[in-house]
Amino acid sequence: MKLLLRWGLNALALMLLPELLPSIRVDSYAAALVSALLLGLVNALIRPLLILITLPITLLTLGLFTLVINALLFWMVGNLVGGLHVPGFWPAFWGAIVYSLLTWLVNLALADTAPGQTRVRGR
Repeated sequence: MKLLLRWGLNALALMLLPELLPSIRVDSYAAALVSALLLGLVNALIRPLLILITLPITLLTLGLFTLVINALLFWMVGNLVGGLHVPGFWPAFWGAIVYSLLTWLVNLALADTAPGQTRVRGR
């Protein structure tokens, strides 16, 4: 149940993105749901492989190349989903950063424990 709530809130974060970055456009909530699902799958399956492949350049840039990977993946999802329009690399770059911050807030709000507390397992 929490997974569906997280998915819906991530889609809502995508719907909020055009308010913060006018160059990005989301046509409908259905497009936002599909985009949020595809972004989650891409971040879970493709992103770790790309980070592993680009590890030398990521180390040389002290991890900043990860932002480029995030932008390229965000741009790719924008090209795959018809209702999410990301016009270029720089809007994708800023869109990926803002979307990451918004989804971080969603994850923080849905966390089982308060920030700074540890969870005791087995009880």
